[in-house]
Amino acid sequence: MKNRLTLILLFFCSVNFSQQIAILKYKGGGDWYANPTALPNLIKFSNTNTNTFIDTDINTITLEDDTINNYPIIFMTGHGNVFFTNEEATNLKNYLISGGFLHISDNYGLDSYIRRELKKVFPKSEFQEIPNNHPIYNQTFNFTKGLPKIHEHDKKPAQGFGLFHKGRLVVFYDYESDLNDGWEDAAIHNNPEETRIKAFKMGSNIIEYAFKN
Repeated sequence: MKNRLTLILLFFCSVNFSQQIAILKYKGGGDWYANPTALPNLIKFSNTNTNTFIDTDINTITLEDDTINNYPIIFMTGHGNVFFTNEEATNLKNYLISGGFLHISDNYGLDSYIRRELKKVFPKSEFQEIPNNHPIYNQTFNFTKGLPKIHEHDKKPAQGFGLFHKGRLVVFYDYESDLNDGWEDAAIHNNPEETRIKAFKMGSNIIEYAFKN
């Protein structure tokens, strides 16, 4: 009987305190659905190696969904065009300034489009490169040299950029790193295991930081 009560309590605790992440489905024709194994793998790593309890059921949302505020973190990726309507840009701004967090992972080819569309969200703000001593690089795992390079495209250095609102980092953008390629199943990109572990550790840091802030 005692064991049964313990299991019931654990069940309700897991339901009440589970955390959630959503994938952003956006307009414009870009492949928002790229790298389908990435987030499930990252969540497993984060739940195993850090103090997160993220629901393994990952929902897909749009910026028109009323449920957007149910997700402390929204993830987006892709290779191509992104387009936000004025209404979507307003909804995204309201989500971010109300405590939400957006992680953008450039899967190569996203850069010019996402910079253009985020100007609709924060017209007066520019991406700032995140310094290596920022807390996002120093959570459970330490990255003293900043964002790790995971997948090679143009032989450019990996850079982490951010948008801030009243001093709080609300958008983190990994550029020329391709973190989500490192999160994919090993057989897909054939990245060395050491490289994949770096990607998982950095992804976990981003999640930890977003939940704390």
